[in-house]
Amino acid sequence: MNVTDVLDLLGIFVFAVSGCVVAVKHRFDMVGLVALGTVTGLAGGITRDVLIGEIPPVALREWEWLVVPIVAAVVVAVLPGWVERLSQPVLVFDAAGLGLFAAVGASRAVDAPVSIPAAVLVGAISAIGGGLLRDVLAGEVPQIFSADSKLYAIPATVGALVVVIGDELALPDTPVQIGAAVIAFGLRMGALHFGWHAPIPRRAIEVDDLRSRP
Repeated sequence: MNVTDVLDLLGIFVFAVSGCVVAVKHRFDMVGLVALGTVTGLAGGITRDVLIGEIPPVALREWEWLVVPIVAAVVVAVLPGWVERLSQPVLVFDAAGLGLFAAVGASRAVDAPVSIPAAVLVGAISAIGGGLLRDVLAGEVPQIFSADSKLYAIPATVGALVVVIGDELALPDTPVQIGAAVIAFGLRMGALHFGWHAPIPRRAIEVDDLRSRP
């Protein structure tokens, strides 16, 4: 198992935790908790592997990839206080998963026969896929589509771009991957803290202004 695999498993774990926390928030039973955690943890990686032609996806070939989400579910169910100590745990774990999956997705894509822009796209898609499906299944507005959720796809894209540039410059893989994950995580958390968001179409701003008037 190489560093990329370790980062992949770590990304699955933190994304699965975010899914399990959402399941607890919506009062899902244990089956629902495990299911939502598993879908959140594995969806991005499976999508990534399909896009780069890695069939069957690694999550269906290696038992560790299927066990990690279950471990995350057990941790959330047995040690809820550990998660609750964090401020906004869903957003923190989601940001961590976003950074890790952006780095891993782009790293696996650059090793596949895809173009440079496609490698960035694959990294971004693999990063946002789990959170997107989690929110849809939980009946929430996906964070990627909500202006209120601040930057989401942009940090993932930046993290993937760092990996692709590092590969083009023949830089060492491990520091580049870790650096890309940290940058994406930092951008997402910075956006949540400082309120950064992508430009909103003027029409949408005018409608919001009208709604806010007494």
